[in-house]
Amino acid sequence: MESHANELPGAVPEPENHAVDQINELRSKVAQLENAVDSHAVIDQAIGIIVAVGRLTPGQAWDLLREASMSTNIKLRHVAELVVTWGVTGKLAADIREELATRLNGST
Repeated sequence: MESHANELPGAVPEPENHAVDQINELRSKVAQLENAVDSHAVIDQAIGIIVAVGRLTPGQAWDLLREASMSTNIKLRHVAELVVTWGVTGKLAADIREELATRLNGST
């Protein structure tokens, strides 16, 4: 059966497959960028907490977070989320707490 919907006055033509693919690709890129912005914000907040608690520079706090992430094999964003939660609740997972304490004591 042949469709004549595009021939009706005022009808909106159906997008071509290529356009649909481009739209889906752009939506995916937007979602990735939104995730990156969210991750960046959480990491910045964690750096701020470590700067305040550890009396470090932002660069030193960044290094501390990155090294804690690598040595515990926990993604950086998750380590940052744990640190931010610690700033709110006062509770921090033992492995991250020990790693941060070790690194803070070694940096002073």
